[in-house]
Amino acid sequence: MATAAASGTGVQSARVTLWILLTVYIFNFIDRQIVNILAEPIARDLDLSDTQIGLMTGLAFALFYTVLGIPIARFADRQTTSRPRLIATALALWSAMTALCGLAQNFWQLLLARIGVGVGEAGCTPPAHSLISDMVPPERRASALAFYSLGIPVGSLLGMVIGGLLADYLGWREAFVVVGLPGVVLALVVWFVLKDPRRSDAAAVLRAKSQPAALPVGKAVAEVMRSRAFVLLVIAGSAASFLSYGKTTWTTIFFQRTHDLTPGQTGLWFGIIGGVGGILGTWLGGYLADRFGATNRRHVLSAPAIGMALAVPIAIAAYQAPSWPLALVLIFLPQVFNSLYYGPCYSAAQGLVPMRARAIAAASLLFFQNLIGLGLGPLFFGMLSDVLEPRLGAESVRYVLYGAAVLGLVPAFFFWRCSLHLDRELDRKG
Repeated sequence: MATAAASGTGVQSARVTLWILLTVYIFNFIDRQIVNILAEPIARDLDLSDTQIGLMTGLAFALFYTVLGIPIARFADRQTTSRPRLIATALALWSAMTALCGLAQNFWQLLLARIGVGVGEAGCTPPAHSLISDMVPPERRASALAFYSLGIPVGSLLGMVIGGLLADYLGWREAFVVVGLPGVVLALVVWFVLKDPRRSDAAAVLRAKSQPAALPVGKAVAEVMRSRAFVLLVIAGSAASFLSYGKTTWTTIFFQRTHDLTPGQTGLWFGIIGGVGGILGTWLGGYLADRFGATNRRHVLSAPAIGMALAVPIAIAAYQAPSWPLALVLIFLPQVFNSLYYGPCYSAAQGLVPMRARAIAAASLLFFQNLIGLGLGPLFFGMLSDVLEPRLGAESVRYVLYGAAVLGLVPAFFFWRCSLHLDRELDRKG
């Protein structure tokens, strides 16, 4: 009876932790993605080029986010670190810096504020992944991490809708302030409510004291990269992230330039379509990974590989559509298919490495995903748009998105290649 009661308490604690971490991740993506819907009015107000838009929305944030992710993950992997308090501190920092974006008077001030957001957000996902992986069994890990990853589409949806409406009715500066400040309050909730099982559970504390010292960063990264499946997973996830972040930024601008929608209209309609599609795809990806991966581990990544290939022709048709309502209808399925990889990708990453390197594994995957994806995706497509603009005018963005759609075959291929190694490597690290 005592064992059953303890088990029930553990399940309840895991559920509370998952819901709070999901809320934190929603705030993470609201603050990260709101700049996409505000990019066009910011560009008009501060007279920015498309390359500067790409730099502001991508590389300025991603460079510091990724570089700091590894040492923060190393700190999170220490047995004495309170991962909830680390997350709370990071949340308070990035929320305050988001509000400061609204005070920027020129490009460089805005760039520095976005760097501050990246510094804060570096302390969120690695400790969150490590915490979740410690609290749920391996057979439920994909679903749990997919649930946490719902913060990506939900946060993106809310960032689009709220940011767009606030930009129309108040202005882009006020939008940053309104969405930034509530995160400081949530940080207090995380600090006082969440508990770290390795510090609050007596048996876990005893195990922690008997553990050898944490691996140095270099050795931990080398241990993670010894897995061939993990390396392929990094390539696939980075390619998917490159296209996802690049397309999100420039699709919002596409609807405003090509279809003459306001930021509020774009945020509302594209936010809802993209957000609902992302939520459905993220949940479905985790469900399919747990369902079919239980019988054959390679099928953990089958849905992302197939889905991304299927998304290519539908996305091209969406960007060719003559009207914005038709474009939005067509873009729904690619949003679903391209979101299938979140849960399976992060779940596989946690199962391919030793337990003491789980935060490092998450940070390593995020390092490449965000440096290549978030850092270079919006910037590359912005530079390409500037190159095509003298010949194509406002239509340059449409042709950039055609190319981005076709490149979806790249992550599809590498997810398939990675899946071939999962039976041999997954959950063999102890």
